[in-house]
Amino acid sequence: MGYVAVKGGTKAIEESIKRLKYERVHKGTAIELHKIEAGMRGLIDQVMSESSLYDQSLSAIAIKQAEGNPEEAVFLLRAYRSTLPRKHVSRIISSENMKVVRRISASFKDVPGGQILGATTDYTHRLLDSELEKESDKSIQDWLRAYQEENRSTEYNQKHMDDLNNLPKVLDYLRSEGLLASCENNDLQPRDVTRKSLEFPSKRSERLQILTRGQTGAVTSLAYAVIRGYGALHPTVGELRVGQLPVYLDHPLDEGQEEDSYYIGDFTATEVEMLIPVTVEKEQGKKEIEFEVGYGMCMGQNETKAIAMGILDNCLERPNNEFPSHNEEFVLYHIDSVESTGFISHLKMPHYVTFQSKLDSIRKSKDQTTEQEMGLHE
Repeated sequence: MGYVAVKGGTKAIEESIKRLKYERVHKGTAIELHKIEAGMRGLIDQVMSESSLYDQSLSAIAIKQAEGNPEEAVFLLRAYRSTLPRKHVSRIISSENMKVVRRISASFKDVPGGQILGATTDYTHRLLDSELEKESDKSIQDWLRAYQEENRSTEYNQKHMDDLNNLPKVLDYLRSEGLLASCENNDLQPRDVTRKSLEFPSKRSERLQILTRGQTGAVTSLAYAVIRGYGALHPTVGELRVGQLPVYLDHPLDEGQEEDSYYIGDFTATEVEMLIPVTVEKEQGKKEIEFEVGYGMCMGQNETKAIAMGILDNCLERPNNEFPSHNEEFVLYHIDSVESTGFISHLKMPHYVTFQSKLDSIRKSKDQTTEQEMGLHE
């Protein structure tokens, strides 16, 4: 399906593509890629998460090419990702090894290691900053020098920095008291939704992959619907952490030997463990409240999406035909930005034959109705 099927369509498409570039550059200035990386961290993190490809430079190119449209940028990056060979599989990454830069709990005020606010807009006034109009490279460099000098003069030494590498998990303390069920030791190889089509009923590994690749707004909207009543959950953030996770590859001749593995780098991720109260029926009809965990993790710092992912993870673990938010087919098929925007956008493509067929049917029906009415009058 495409415009090339229309007479003169090829020339029209070529001119359309030229016009697209004109609209991007007609003000006579170009956005440098390093400036997109430096100043659009939130957008880059969103695009990387939805594309399942952690590369800030490639994300910056996709964002520039898409003129800031996240859906188009994700489409471009996923298309590029599909051309890449998979040469290695890393060792299992444990989130306990995260080098934390932000870590909070909405469930407990005092947590081991303390609350670490980090970088967030949660505590800012949502007012437009008119000073940004005057911001320049020089003013930024002056501010950075002052900020670094201020940090050097504080007592926040390397020991404190090292402590951020081994912060205990909040939920482990609940498990140690028997207030939360232990995690199942699942040694099964997770299914890869990028290599094999999704089948229902799905595995949790598949659901988590699709949720973390899901369009941020769609995942958030469905989770919001759950809290408003379409599922009637009221979860609490047990722990939210943002930081860098190390990636290791096994030695090709000694797989499974951790001491022979190679460190190849790290990536920023957001991890959330949601505490969700549920009523459980015990012996003799006695009902008790217990906590279940909803899990969310995505590339970059995207806290709202990770929280929403944790809510939907719990919903899909407890199917309920009464609510669409608990229906895995409904949720997983409709949160993918490439699938949904692709299908909606294809409606712009020529549908001449099918529409004319429908139009002919309507005309014939009207003609038959008119003939019947004339017959009745005669």
